[in-house]
Amino acid sequence: MAKESISRAELLDWLRLSNSENVGPATFHALMERYRSARRALEKLPELSARGGHRGPLRLCSLEQAERLLEAAERAGARFIAHRDPGYPALLRALDAAPPLICVKGQAALLEKAAVAIVGSRNASAAGRTLARRFAADLGHMGFAVVSGLARGIDTAAHEASLATGTIAVLAGGIDVIYPPENAALAAEIGEKGLLLTEMMPGTQPQAKHFPRRNRLIAGLALGVVVVEAAERSGSLITARLAVEQGREVFAVPGSPLDPRAAGTNGLIRRGAMLVTSAKDVAEALDPMAKPPKDGGFAGHDDRQAQPLSGMPEPEPQEPEIAEADRRRIISLLGTTPIPLDVLIREAGVDLGVLHVVLLELELAGKLSRADGRMVVLRVEAIDA
Repeated sequence: MAKESISRAELLDWLRLSNSENVGPATFHALMERYRSARRALEKLPELSARGGHRGPLRLCSLEQAERLLEAAERAGARFIAHRDPGYPALLRALDAAPPLICVKGQAALLEKAAVAIVGSRNASAAGRTLARRFAADLGHMGFAVVSGLARGIDTAAHEASLATGTIAVLAGGIDVIYPPENAALAAEIGEKGLLLTEMMPGTQPQAKHFPRRNRLIAGLALGVVVVEAAERSGSLITARLAVEQGREVFAVPGSPLDPRAAGTNGLIRRGAMLVTSAKDVAEALDPMAKPPKDGGFAGHDDRQAQPLSGMPEPEPQEPEIAEADRRRIISLLGTTPIPLDVLIREAGVDLGVLHVVLLELELAGKLSRADGRMVVLRVEAIDA
């Protein structure tokens, strides 16, 4: 892990790269792995996208736009933490396609605590809210930070009960855009006593597509997710599924079969989630993972990253010569069904550097997407083009 935070100039480069056209988190990390700096990657974007078949000039985020984003965060009393910064949460860093930048406001030291997420129904019952408060308060007193999504119902109850011990609210919009609006006062309190966190840029209005991304961060920040109430189809079950994919523990509070708000939680238990009735059940299950080892991070999660030696100049990466036959072969293996990268590497039979550059070209041309960083899929419009 880097020992020092990136400079302001470098942060502006990261903001520019991450906000340029067709650069999502997975593409950002692929570019950084190849070019080692955001500025170098920015210089290569037009060339890469043109070779991939992008029509017209690629839209790059300007320095002025990046400065406005940075100033907007500062006006809101927030700051950015880069993926390479020492303050970036260890569990989040370990995720495939982790956000290159997160924007935070409040007590950033909470990111160093072991955390548990509590999620559930927006239309929560009185009993569900009571349980959420009890779990959140008890887990807080046991030393855990409580993570949730600032939504109505269970989320609100969990944040309120853990405000004094440490709560983290993950937002679906910008750090300066609070949703739902009735939680504005609670968000203000969390921004002082707890922590507001988002991967969205300042000014971003929450949209439906943003909530699964928010849920991924809720699960990613925590060692485990407690689902208090959830209907059969709900965002809370999406959070639980994402938690399983990330190797986190999933806990479910059972409810009455007569209450549709318990259908999702009871279903989780049938599918293998741990049934819990108290914070003690959760703490006991997480105890082996909740103690940070001496070298940082949390047990069972290796967040170490190779870093360049301090003071040593990094060599300019050499662009491989790409034969047109190799390019066509790689593209022919791609389709609208996601394919694991290791399968593509095996089937393509080309130099690894060639494969990665061709994939970057296609991504920047808007013809390829990465699924969770480990799968690649051709976009439908690329087939039609």
